[in-house]
This record gives sequence, structure tokens and C-alpha cells, in this order.
Amino acid sequence: MNLDDLTAQIARALEVLRPIVDGIRVDDWGRPTACLDWDVREVLNHTVGGMRIFAAELSGRPPGADHESDWLGDHPIQAFAGAAAADVAAWHGPLSPEQMVTISLGRLPLGLAAVIHLTELVAHGVDLACATGQERLLDEDLCAGLLGAMHAMGGVDDYRMPGVFGPVAAARPGAAPHERLAAYLGRDLSARVTQSSLT
Repeated sequence: MNLDDLTAQIARALEVLRPIVDGIRVDDWGRPTACLDWDVREVLNHTVGGMRIFAAELSGRPPGADHESDWLGDHPIQAFAGAAAADVAAWHGPLSPEQMVTISLGRLPLGLAAVIHLTELVAHGVDLACATGQERLLDEDLCAGLLGAMHAMGGVDDYRMPGVFGPVAAARPGAAPHERLAAYLGRDLSARVTQSSLT
């Protein structure tokens, strides 16, 4: 994917995330997710932190906090909405494919950084949707496209480490694209899918 395609996919991922976040109920915040040991609030906080850091990096401003700081405060839905608006605006600013971006993984070309950001938005969108029983809101084409792009780029084995991606997990027979994507990234959604189907 070129930079324009990636920018459009990032905007789409944020559009998909918005109703999922809006649909998180009061008793959902402490639910476990398929993402390491994080609950729903921690996954959203990490995602919002990433959005704020990318927006700051692309805009040439300091982010104001570390990735795992409390970005949500007392109003997590509003915090997400503000971060999403800043993120979209930053990716639609004057950018160059030759631009370098500094994130937690190091100093990277803008295109690779965009792939990483897209992956984070889509993967954590799957985490949140499955943990809160909102899989129906996922964009399966977006998930399938990202998985295909990862394979076309040679895979993500270089990033299989604690805190990033785990070993490939088994997807159930006939799994939807979001389940196959999660399994490829080392997430086991089987318990989450079973749980959410009962809620």
C-alpha cells in the first residue's frame, strides 16, 4: 500500500473504532481482552496514547505524556473522540514519504510507521469489539486487507516479542477475517468469541 492508501485505511480504522468505543458499557471497562493482561480500559488507553503520540509526532509537537500514561481520565469516550480527531487531522496534513517518524520501536520511515499505526488501530479494535460483544461492528474487509498486506510484506516475525505480537495462534475452522488476523498476531479469541456470543 502506498502512503495515500495507508492514510485512507487509518481513517477507516478510526471510523470503525468510533461506534465500538461508543458502545462500551459501564460494566465492560474491567472485562479481560485477548491482548496480554490488559482489560478493556487498558486497551483503549493504550490505543488513545498511540493516537496522541502519532498525531504529535506528525505535527511536530510534544505528546505531553508517555504512551502508557492515563490518557482517558474520567471521560474515556470523549478522550477517544478528541484523539481520533487529532489523529485524522495529522495524517491528512502535509506529509512526505521520505519523512521519518520516531515511535517506541525507533526511528522509522513514514510508510512503515503508518503500517504499524494501522495495525495497532485494527488489532485493538478487534480486541475491544470481541471483549464487549460487538464483533458485528468490525470491518471484515479492513481486517482481511491488513492481513494480506502483512503477508505481502514478508510477515511480522521480526516483531514477535513480549508486548508486541505473540506466536501465531490457531484460528477456528471457518474463522472470520478478524479472527484470522488476531490469530496471526498471536491473540487467542476463542474464549472471547464464545463469551461474547452469550451476551
